[in-house]
Amino acid sequence: MDAEQGRTDCPRCRVLEQRVAALEAQVHQLLAQLEEAHRAGKRQAAPFRKAEGPKPNPKKPGRKSGKDYGRHAERAVPPQIDEEYHAPLPKECPQCGGRRLKQTELVSQFQTEIPRKPIYREFHVHVGTCCDCGQRVQGRHALQTSDALGAAQSQLGADAHAALAVLNKELGLSHGKGARLFERMFGIKIARATSVRSIFRTAKRCHAAYQDIRQEIRKSPWVVPDETGWRVGGKSAWLHVHVGPRATCYTIDPSRDASVTMDLLGIDWGGDMIHDGWAPYSQFMAAWHQQCLAHPMRRAKELLESAVGAAKLFPRQVIDLLKDSLAWRDRHADEDLSLPPCERAYKRFTDRLEGLVRRPRANVANRRFATHLANHLFEWFYFVLKPGIDATNWRAEQALRPAVVNRKVWGGNRTWPGTRPQSILTSVLVTIAQRGADVLNWLAAVLRSPAPLPLPP
Repeated sequence: MDAEQGRTDCPRCRVLEQRVAALEAQVHQLLAQLEEAHRAGKRQAAPFRKAEGPKPNPKKPGRKSGKDYGRHAERAVPPQIDEEYHAPLPKECPQCGGRRLKQTELVSQFQTEIPRKPIYREFHVHVGTCCDCGQRVQGRHALQTSDALGAAQSQLGADAHAALAVLNKELGLSHGKGARLFERMFGIKIARATSVRSIFRTAKRCHAAYQDIRQEIRKSPWVVPDETGWRVGGKSAWLHVHVGPRATCYTIDPSRDASVTMDLLGIDWGGDMIHDGWAPYSQFMAAWHQQCLAHPMRRAKELLESAVGAAKLFPRQVIDLLKDSLAWRDRHADEDLSLPPCERAYKRFTDRLEGLVRRPRANVANRRFATHLANHLFEWFYFVLKPGIDATNWRAEQALRPAVVNRKVWGGNRTWPGTRPQSILTSVLVTIAQRGADVLNWLAAVLRSPAPLPLPP
C-alpha cells in the first residue's frame, strides 16, 4: 500500500475530506450571496425592491371573469346635490346628421368634484374696554384660529393648517412641496417658512392631546414597542414608537436605550409587552414578555439557506416548532379556552424548544441561535398561554413604516426643536385614525378652540 492509497483509505482522512468539501461549498455559497448583496445595495431601487424578485409564473393581472370576479363596486350617489346642470339633446344626430330628434327619457348622472376655489373671510372684530377693570377686550368668532391683529391680521384658516399637518406628517410631503400644492391646486400662495410655522403652531395646540396619549399608553394592558434610526441635523438619532390598543406614541431621542420606554411606561409597568427581543426591554421585570416569532423565523430561514449537511436540521426543527404553535393558535382562535388547555399547550411547546436548544451544536451559527432561544425560553409562547396576545410585533413595525418612508423622502428633521412637533403630530394623527375619527375635522376644531380639546373617544 503506497502513501497516497493509505491516505485515501484512512477513515479519518475521508471524514476530513468530506468536511473540507462541505466547507468549500458553504464558502462558495456565502461568497455568491455576498456579491449579490453588494450588487443589490448599489441599485437605486434596492430599499424598495423585493429580494426574491418577481414571481416566475405570476397570476394574470386584472379582474377574473365570472363568479371569480369578486365584489362589484360602484361609486355611491352623493348624499346631497350642490349644483344641477342639464345636458340637452344635440341639434343633429351624430350618426346621420338628421335634425328630427325626439326625447324619450331623462336620466341622471352624478359627479363628485374637489373644491379648488379658496374661501376668503373677513372678521370684523369688535374691540372695547371693560368698565370695571379697564382692560382691553375683543370679540372672537368661532371660525377664528387666533386673536392676533395688526401685522398678523391675514392668516390661514383652520382647515388649511390641518391640511398642512396631514400633508407633511402623514403623507410625507416636504414643506416646499406642500406650499407648491397649495398654490397649484387652490391658488393660495404660501412660503415654505409658513408651512414650518404652521406645523409648530398646530403641534403646540395638540400638546395636551399628546400628553393624553402618553397617559393612555401608560395604562394600556399591552404595549408593542419598537425603534428605528432617525436623522436630526444630518446626525443619527432614534425614533421610538409604542403602540397600545387605543393610542400610538412616537418619541425622537438621541439614544436607543430603554430610557424612552422607562420614561413613558415606568420601570414597574406590569402589562404585556410584545417586542423583537431587544435586550433593554428585558429590564421591565414586572411585565409579561412575548418575543416576536417573526424574528427567529427569519433567522432560522437564513441559517437554513447557508447551512450545509446536518447543520440544516436545527433551523428546520425550529421553523416547524414555531409554525406548529401558530397553527395551534389559529385552530383555537374562535374558542373560549380555559386556562388548563392553554397551560398544557404552552408547556408542550416550551418543552419541545428546550429539548432543541439544550443539545450541543457543532455549527457556530446554530449554537449562537440556540443560546438566544434559550435565554428567552419562556417568552416565545406566551401568546399560547394568553389567547388574544399577538405573536409578533407587527403593530409597531407597521406604525414605523410611514415614518421610515418620510425619512427616505426628506431625511428626518433639520433641528432638535423640530423633533417635538414631529413626535406630537405623528402621535396625534395616528391615534385619531386608530380610533376611527376624522383627522382633518379634529385638527381644525383644535385650532379654532381657545382651550385644549380632548381626543376623540
